[in-house]
Amino acid sequence: MTQRHSVSVAGVVIRGEGEVLVIRRRDNGRWEPPGGVLELAETFEDGVRREVLEETGVAVRVERLTGVYKNMERGVVALVFRCVPLSEPRHSTGEAAEVRWMSLDEVHEAMAPAYAVRVVDAFEAGTQTRAHDGINLL
Repeated sequence: MTQRHSVSVAGVVIRGEGEVLVIRRRDNGRWEPPGGVLELAETFEDGVRREVLEETGVAVRVERLTGVYKNMERGVVALVFRCVPLSEPRHSTGEAAEVRWMSLDEVHEAMAPAYAVRVVDAFEAGTQTRAHDGINLL
């Protein structure tokens, strides 16, 4: 049987001069940008809006694609989009044990390199493509 990729989407939600909305996942305790599996009937942007709203309570405007990332261990391809918040976050949700704003310095300290780079890339011009093993870039 041919193995297939899973496609996910994530939103790097940026407020003001560089605060980023992040979640601490309930399932593994890791800090990450909000996101998840893209549903079959969704556009990329609709999926980002849904995932960010479900995980943080924040409605967003999707600005642009900032990166495409492949987890080589799990076969997950993630499309990451820069977003602008249209509402305020909740403190926690069904999928997020904690929701908060972080500076870029805090992101570097709190997130695995494979996820911190997604946030950093959202501040750069253009679109990046990167591969990782779930933790570190390859």
